[in-house]
Amino acid sequence: MFELFGIQITWRVVLDIGLVAFLYYNIILLVRGTRAAAVLYGMVVVLVIYYISDLFNLYTLNALLGEFLASIFLVVIILFKNDIRMALASVGTKRFWAKSVVRDDTLDQLTQAVMNMSYSRTGAIIVIEKNMPLGDIVERGIELDAKVIEQLIETIFVTDTPLHDGAIIIRRNRIVAAACILPLSSKLRGQPKYGTRHRAALGISEGSDAITVVVSEERGEVSVAMNGRLTTSLDETRLRRVLKNALGR
Repeated sequence: MFELFGIQITWRVVLDIGLVAFLYYNIILLVRGTRAAAVLYGMVVVLVIYYISDLFNLYTLNALLGEFLASIFLVVIILFKNDIRMALASVGTKRFWAKSVVRDDTLDQLTQAVMNMSYSRTGAIIVIEKNMPLGDIVERGIELDAKVIEQLIETIFVTDTPLHDGAIIIRRNRIVAAACILPLSSKLRGQPKYGTRHRAALGISEGSDAITVVVSEERGEVSVAMNGRLTTSLDETRLRRVLKNALGR
């Protein structure tokens, strides 16, 4: 125990403050760059207006905002149901302190296969599992246990072969499944430039921390989906950099 500015501070107080700071820090990391951040800023504005209405005795406005804030927890759950589900799943898979391990040789084989399919305009979708398990997705596909090899990936996605329709799942440097069906995102509707593969890539990224690489069959364009966002028009250097950054390399 020690004293600071006349306040007695114990180890419990320090631990309490540290845990709260850690919690808020990780919440900020989770919502940074997402739509949740904009909504949280809006809620802060509502709180400020509520305080001002109370300060200046604006009774009607204060009463309306009071009713809204009384059900704020329900509003948060409705608005952020997908984000809350993903955050809780991230905590359960130790996302805050664990990192997915993908070797350099795996990235090299994957990158080269993707660029070859881009040149030949072979449509493909490849999901890299990070910390959140994708067992339900794997079960809906054809289970494999194969090394990540450039030629194997290209062979799987050859048109009219049995496994080409769907995604392959990479887990810990192994191809664990092929022909996997992914959930479709509601985004990109009405945009003919992006097809089912891109919507599927966004769909899996909205519900997990997986990284998905997409090769467009029509244009040969390479894209990466993660955290509900799509990065397009990647060349080999940018693709490698994006994957390494996303995997914490």
